[in-house]
Amino acid sequence: SEGVEIRFAIEGSKEPLPVFTTRPDTIFGATYVVLAPEHPLVEKLIRGRPEEGQVRRFIERVSRESKEERTAEGIKKAGIFTGARAVNPVNGEAVPVWVADYVLMEYGTGAIMAVPAHDQRDFFFAREHKLPVRVVIQPPKGNADPAGWKEAHEGEGTQVNSAQFDGLPSAEGKRKIAAWM
Repeated sequence: SEGVEIRFAIEGSKEPLPVFTTRPDTIFGATYVVLAPEHPLVEKLIRGRPEEGQVRRFIERVSRESKEERTAEGIKKAGIFTGARAVNPVNGEAVPVWVADYVLMEYGTGAIMAVPAHDQRDFFFAREHKLPVRVVIQPPKGNADPAGWKEAHEGEGTQVNSAQFDGLPSAEGKRKIAAWM
């Protein structure tokens, strides 16, 4: 995959969280971050938190699943909140950090910025866990309110809710946002 690495700060930590994305045009729509259960930062994030025991049990359960089971289409994606928050570098918004079975350590950095309005797996996960869905690529036709959406809009469109990039075609936004960052 071709994309960019974006560094999110972790609240209360000096260690950055690099995430890989093929869609820098959607960074303003990131409403949570997800780590692979095997990610080395998970241990540091959960140590001493009330969520620590639950996260460890979740990781143990996921460790018994194959990569194919974890990433299969049509299977509900499981995850758990770590108790930590990351800071979106483009808008300063604190977003929850989750551990989920659908993120693999072998891909990119083992961490993703979740943009549920524009990624199908993130969309289903957000709906399941009642996480926000923020549109940043206006579909060429159809409803701009994600409340009525049955699936994510993964295609092209116009940048919205993206600060100085509003109004750009998303293909141009992808290049300009990557260069700006």
